[in-house]
Amino acid sequence: MFHPVAQGRIFLRRAALFTGLIEDRGKVISRSGSSLTIGTELYKTASPGDSVAVDGSCLTVSSIGSRSLSFHCSPETVSRTIISGYYPGTDVNLERPLKFSDGLHGHIVTGHVDSTAAVLKVKRSPEGMTVWISCSGKNYPLLVEKGSIAVSGISLTVASLVPDRFSVVLIPETLQRTTAGNWKPGSHVNLEYDIIGKYVLKQTDAVIGNRRLRDYLEQ
Repeated sequence: MFHPVAQGRIFLRRAALFTGLIEDRGKVISRSGSSLTIGTELYKTASPGDSVAVDGSCLTVSSIGSRSLSFHCSPETVSRTIISGYYPGTDVNLERPLKFSDGLHGHIVTGHVDSTAAVLKVKRSPEGMTVWISCSGKNYPLLVEKGSIAVSGISLTVASLVPDRFSVVLIPETLQRTTAGNWKPGSHVNLEYDIIGKYVLKQTDAVIGNRRLRDYLEQ
């Protein structure tokens, strides 16, 4: 898929996969229309056209500044993610794509955000932090207790769930290396459900649908 960027250039966007292990905490410098600029140490190794997951949303680097990266954000991306709520100073999670030589230490994350959600409750302790996050009814079947989910790009494990919400537990290391330490009731996060679970659910629905159709035709 061709992806337009600043300065009239066009890059061929390459498929990218992530693992949900955050490499850097960036800080939003500016956001205007479709343009987003983030201060980050990843500028040292980035090139125009590279993919970077910003809070779990796969964006393409359009230009590189002094200690910063700029991205083009399509209207679809802005509408489906928390990008519209960014302002100068917002902390964001950043991750570069998985390389074939890398180990898969988190889980497979595509960078295609499924929905946004609200943080409902936060409980801190010396061992870390438990966070309850809202979940819409249509996405609830994609959640599995002890299964994986990407929350604003962070690979986390579903600790427990009820029909309209689920919880995750974050250890101190994760709180230090990511923006999760900033979460509080009312905060909004990006959610990407496990890609394997999405395919399994889709195929299961197709099988059930075909079976119902066959039973109907045989009546």
